[in-house]
Amino acid sequence: MKDVKGIELTIFVFFFAAVTVVGFAAARWRRGQTLMHLDEWGLGGRSFGTFVTWFLLGGDLYTAYTFVAVPAAVFAGGAMGYWSVPYAAIAYPIVFLVGPRLWSVSHRHGYVTTADFVRGRFGSRGLGLAVALTGILAMMPYIALQLVGIQAVLTVMGVTGSGLARDLPLFIAFALLAAYTYTSGLRAPALISFVKDTLIYLTIIVAVLYIPSKIGGWGHIFDASQASLAKPNPATGKPSGSLITTNMTHWAYGTLALGSSLALFIYPHTVTGALAAGRRDVIRRNAALLPAYSLVLGFLALLGYMARATPEVAQGVAKAKNPQLAVPLLFDHAFPQWFTGLAFAAIGVGALVPAAIMSIAASNLFTRNVYTAFLRPDASPAEETRVSQLVSLLVKIGALVFVLGFDKSLAINLQLLGGIWVVQTFPALAIGVFTRWFHRWALLAGWAVGMVYGTWTAYGTSSPTQKHFGQSIADIPFVGHTGYIALTAFVFNIAVAAVLTVLFRLLALPDGTDETASSDYTADAPEPPARERKTLEGV
Repeated sequence: MKDVKGIELTIFVFFFAAVTVVGFAAARWRRGQTLMHLDEWGLGGRSFGTFVTWFLLGGDLYTAYTFVAVPAAVFAGGAMGYWSVPYAAIAYPIVFLVGPRLWSVSHRHGYVTTADFVRGRFGSRGLGLAVALTGILAMMPYIALQLVGIQAVLTVMGVTGSGLARDLPLFIAFALLAAYTYTSGLRAPALISFVKDTLIYLTIIVAVLYIPSKIGGWGHIFDASQASLAKPNPATGKPSGSLITTNMTHWAYGTLALGSSLALFIYPHTVTGALAAGRRDVIRRNAALLPAYSLVLGFLALLGYMARATPEVAQGVAKAKNPQLAVPLLFDHAFPQWFTGLAFAAIGVGALVPAAIMSIAASNLFTRNVYTAFLRPDASPAEETRVSQLVSLLVKIGALVFVLGFDKSLAINLQLLGGIWVVQTFPALAIGVFTRWFHRWALLAGWAVGMVYGTWTAYGTSSPTQKHFGQSIADIPFVGHTGYIALTAFVFNIAVAAVLTVLFRLLALPDGTDETASSDYTADAPEPPARERKTLEGV
């Protein structure tokens, strides 16, 4: 660590310390009688209004994946990296349709997790367990991706080395995150998201206005990027990419966008943020307001082209063999050190918020749908909360295993890998809020087929730097094109579930008991007193 950039690191550490203080202080923010209840610790008291929910969901959905992995994908392959922009646009109509219904039935029955709903809707603890384990598994690589973002900025600031010296700052960041998540629950990322979003918007606005003028303008950026992408990749002998998709990539682009849009709202952490809302209309408003973040996502993707058009940055990425460094190196090259430190803080804090929510969501799944459902059905609310707090620590350790054990040369694969798994819960969850036509055992069989096919196919993919799980696209059977593995697995999942549902209905196999009623899906919270209502609607 001989070349540590002191100004950048000092500003980064200052903001990191500030949000840590905020995280611990959040335990007293709008606190109920006790935090030892999953409604309080895991869902913030189910009382957040439009304003807080907008920041919380924004902090939840737009992560280090957005700030580091998306521009890295554009840097590495050009237009293919832009699949993330249409996927966000496709996802919000799904949120608008599914979100309010899921919030209503969860509020009426006290559901804390997606698996709670599935178990109650289909009368199947086994199906609920499958959804819970899938959600926990999908969270691991997604949390890992947030830690990759922190690691990238630390590397560019000169915090490097080998062995423990290289990973120690990451362990420290993990420990702080674990500590205030354990103490404050969902209130911590809710408060920190205000800081995170402010820093991100400031950084992106400055970057989009300032950097192009410094490196020759947009015309030069696109020309230089096209010329660079057209050069053969030494590992494959083919061009790295292009500014527009080609006939070879249309299917991959489209299936990545569509498959990811199915996954976005059924990720456990996204549902956790939504269920923390105080009223049904809060979800509807945010489904209409959150696309504003998609504009920022498009600007962020352009940073990949800016990095391509800056020779010093492109050479630095090539030397490190790590596209994740594209944006950090670009900021380090283009900005004065004090603003670079601010931008790095935006990335670091932008990783903390979703990592905290994801660990809470995963721990709630374990507590409610494994521990309480199968091991301790008579557990008290306080015991449930203690278990969830402890599991949230173990989840972060699991994410660290992903960080240290998987190739990070194209970290967006970590998010896409989680998508392959979580999309297999879409039939039971997102379709389940509208209809109970699918048989519970058919849903379980479809889920198993989708999970086995998706995992096995992803395992069989390779990249120049990784033998297994190297990509998230593969040949689509019977079609002759490549596409996102998650969507192919989802098609097999739905097909199996539909065929077996017809068969099981003919055989009159028991279908379980639905503990919900049609009126539950349009229910709202009781109208609070006028003064309290004004507070809820304002925040």
